[in-house]
Amino acid sequence: MQKATLEHVNVTVSDPQRTADMMCRLFGWRIRWHGPSSMGGQTIHVGTDDAYLAVYSRGTPQETIGSTYVATGGLNHIGVVVDDLDAVEDLVKREGFTPGSHGDYDPGRRFYFHDADGIEFEVVSYAPNKGGR
Repeated sequence: MQKATLEHVNVTVSDPQRTADMMCRLFGWRIRWHGPSSMGGQTIHVGTDDAYLAVYSRGTPQETIGSTYVATGGLNHIGVVVDDLDAVEDLVKREGFTPGSHGDYDPGRRFYFHDADGIEFEVVSYAPNKGGR
């Protein structure tokens, strides 16, 4: 059987540049590509050499849908693995977001936050906890 890897996820945001810049600051990612989308509007690919998040906007933002946890096909959250969970949590707070739903259970520690568009991010670290929070 062929092994597959996830290359990217594409999500609609109100301001692709703002979202991409935020992800670069929080996760140390880089903008890999930006330009017009085949669907109209603009897209920015932000991530690493191996995987990225495509942040897209067609222009005028539409109203945000309700809870994605009850909508079939909804995006529930985006999980990002980091080495230093405490350092990233401090960055999240400096960005003005509120970390919550902290968990410390095998196989790692984690917290969640919502960005300016209400997109939920799960930030997780599998590194050993060295006496942090």
